[in-house]
Parts: sequence; C-alpha cells; structure tokens
Amino acid sequence: MEDKIDIILTTYNTKIEYLKKQVDSILGQTYKNIELIISDDNSSEKEVQKILKEYEKKDNRVKLYIQEENIGYIKNFEFLLQKAEAEYIMFCDHDDIWYKNKVEESIKKIKSENVDLVYCNSTQINEKDEIIKKDYFKYKNVPLIKGKSKLAISRCIGIGCSQIITKQVRDKMLPFTEEVMAHDWLAAFIANENKGIAYIEEPLFGYRLHNTNVFGGRNLAQNLARWKEENGKTYQSYLKYRKEKVIDKAYLDGARMCKQYAEDEDDKKFLEEIIKYYESLRKSKCVNFHIFKYFRFLSGKNLTKKMIKEIVIFHLPILGYIIFKK
Repeated sequence: MEDKIDIILTTYNTKIEYLKKQVDSILGQTYKNIELIISDDNSSEKEVQKILKEYEKKDNRVKLYIQEENIGYIKNFEFLLQKAEAEYIMFCDHDDIWYKNKVEESIKKIKSENVDLVYCNSTQINEKDEIIKKDYFKYKNVPLIKGKSKLAISRCIGIGCSQIITKQVRDKMLPFTEEVMAHDWLAAFIANENKGIAYIEEPLFGYRLHNTNVFGGRNLAQNLARWKEENGKTYQSYLKYRKEKVIDKAYLDGARMCKQYAEDEDDKKFLEEIIKYYESLRKSKCVNFHIFKYFRFLSGKNLTKKMIKEIVIFHLPILGYIIFKK
C-alpha cells in the first residue's frame, strides 16, 4: 500500500487556464494515493471557485475549502498545513505544471535518504508554457544540500513548490508565529535541525514566471528594473532597495523567523551571529569590511554567481549602485 501524500494548494484569483493545467497535472500523477487540499482565499473572481468545486465533485481526492474573507498568503498556507494529516506533505503553487513523476520521485527520495525534506529542480516556463530556463538550480544558483548545512539556517533552501516534507516537520511548523515570512525557508530550517535535507537534480515540474508571481522566479536585474520604474535611480533609492527588499526581506526576516523555532543551542548561537551580521549590513552606506563573515554564513555549493552578486550588494554598496544605475 502506497503512503498517502497530502498536497496543499492555495488559490486567489488564479488565471483559469493556469489553474486547470496545474490541477490536472497533479491529479494525473503516476503516484495515485494523494489528496489535493485546496484553500481559496475568497477570490473575487468567482469562476475560480466554480472550477474548483467542479474538480471536487469529479475526483474524490480533491478537498476544497473557501475562506469567508481574505486572510492572506501566509495564513492560508498555515490553514492548509493544519488540515494536512498525511505522513508526507507537498506544497504547490496554483499556476505551475507538475511532470507526471514529481510525486513518485519525491516520495522515493525522501524515503531512500531518510531525511525530513526533499526539494527538486524545475524548468522555468513562461505564460505560454514554453521553457525559458531548462535548469532552475543553475539559473537561480540554488544551494545544493545533502544532510545538514548552515545554509538552511542563513538562507532559503528550495522554493516551496519543489518540496516534500514529513509530518514531523509540519507539526513543528505549527502554529505559525508572527515572524513567519516564508513557509519553505521555515520547513527547510526545521528539517535541517532534525533528520536533514536532500535534493533531486532532475527537473520535476515547470515553474511559471509571469507578472503576478508573489515570490521567486525573477532575477536580480528584473527586480531592480521594477524598483527603478517605481522609485527612481538615485543612490538613496538604491540604498532603500538594498535595505528593504534584499537584506531585510530576503535574509534578516528569515533569520529572525528561524530564531523563534530553533531548538538546537548551536543553531541559536549561529542565528544570533547572523542577525547581528545582517543588521550591520543594513547600516552600511558606502562599504562594509566584514566580508569574512559573509563566507562563514552564506557560501556553499552551486552558489558562485549568487555569491558575487551578494558580496557586491552587501559589502560594496557604491559598486552596486553603479551597476544599479544602468
């Protein structure tokens, strides 16, 4: 008998074409013992709820909840985690396309490696389902972790829609604290404190990039271009982007979140050091000389290109601004 796997999906005003492709790809998996638990965050586009209700009627593996009011992305994920009771749980986005063997390969890997979390590679697709990047790991310089690593403490490891976790991780994630800002980072941190992490290099789904992505997908240049259009190209604008959108949102907020969940004493001490490091970076306006701390906290396998960009942004703001102005 196959182990049951709960797959949790949040929706909100999702484009119907994308939603159908994603749900169909999940229900068409080679691994059949799944339950797709969906929570719609009170979509104003009622066609979304209509389509989801149709899926629930025609496939008994679909379980649908509709929120009475909009509760937001983070709270909606927390709600679904509370509903997921299987020994293995997978996160998914509302607009990707899963390859037929995604669930099968994920459960096989998490069992064979005896870890608490596995994340997989993906292709990146555009709005027409065309592959624009064949290897998301290489494109985004995703950290490659087998076992345990400090990187699961200091940065996000694997996007949520690529992950499968054990129920033990889910139990420790709940309830969410006020500091929770990324369920995928939190899941990896908790797994790292327990049995550890593994990854699958084979792309197992198409990760969609479009103008309404909530998180992820876009690279630094694309994010900077958006920021410049809205906030201008001055040095003060760049420093604000560096502080609020890079250091705070992508690093410091995550470290503070992990600190609230840390059980291992060494991890707690490590997090205190990381938080002090990130806070010192926030104050730098010209140069930050503590580059050695960067290598202690953030360097790792498959990260060379990302590390160069981060060192420039973190420690050489003036050089970063020159690049930013282009």
